[in-house]
Amino acid sequence: MPQKPDIGWKIFAGIAGMASAYAVRKTIEFSWKKGTGKEPPMNPEDPNVRLTEALGWAVIMGVGLEVTRVLVSRAAVKQWETSTGALPAHLLKDLKD
Repeated sequence: MPQKPDIGWKIFAGIAGMASAYAVRKTIEFSWKKGTGKEPPMNPEDPNVRLTEALGWAVIMGVGLEVTRVLVSRAAVKQWETSTGALPAHLLKDLKD
């Protein structure tokens, strides 16, 4: 029988993910401005943006956001387990498989 999705977990994880993504994006934008002296390329497809700048921005944003996602997800699971006494439903399913 399929596991019923845990709505509480989805809301909790969603809020944590959105807040952290916003914060890390602002931090990376600030760091980019300090490091390069320029605004980050908001449209990397623009032909007026150098390819090296567009690729650099893509790599920094991709790595920064993904590392943050993993760290926040793991912290959220620990907090959820502390608060509820159980892992989120999707992780319980993985343990049974």
